[in-house]
Amino acid sequence: MNSQPEYVQDGSSVAGASVEPRYAVGDVLARMLTELLAPWILVVVLPLAVAREATGEPGAAVGWGLLVVLTSSILPMMVLVWGARSGRWDGHHVRNRQERLVPFLVIIVLSGIGLGMLLLGGAPWLLTALDISMVISLLAACAVTLRWKISMHTAVASGTVAMLAETYGPALWGLSPLVIAIAWSRVRVRDHTVPQVATGGVLGAVVGGGLFALLS
Repeated sequence: MNSQPEYVQDGSSVAGASVEPRYAVGDVLARMLTELLAPWILVVVLPLAVAREATGEPGAAVGWGLLVVLTSSILPMMVLVWGARSGRWDGHHVRNRQERLVPFLVIIVLSGIGLGMLLLGGAPWLLTALDISMVISLLAACAVTLRWKISMHTAVASGTVAMLAETYGPALWGLSPLVIAIAWSRVRVRDHTVPQVATGGVLGAVVGGGLFALLS
């Protein structure tokens, strides 16, 4: 008979001995995808890419793009990290649906301020259309979150692919497998169910991508 304890993922053993946790390769890959393709990172890339096409000038693209990045990604992420470290919610991904309302409202307000600055500053319309689409997507996701948990990872990812395809051409739909990979990672780390990641993907593409296509 095998006398070795059977290890479980949380680091305990059936024999009661404490051991170091051992993660499968799939778990490590899922956590890497969850962090490296997190919404805040995609919202750094997307505005800069759209601003480049909107202005055609590197300096202007960086300036306008960074305004959106600051108000829609960097500042919101700082708020999420602060809230997580101060114990106001369970982590920077805010896994608990009941804790998501306040972070959502803060992100919507910050993004709205950025949108107002674009409108007042006479930013290129394509970038303004992008920001409007992102804010409306946030409002839609917030409305769903009041009753049901939705994946913001897949919502932002699918919206990003749709908006890049609208900006640079249908070839960018080739990035769609990344959305599937992100969806898999969110289910693998047990932060979401399959219906939750699927709903997020549909919302991002239809609301965010669809509205951007109409406005641009």
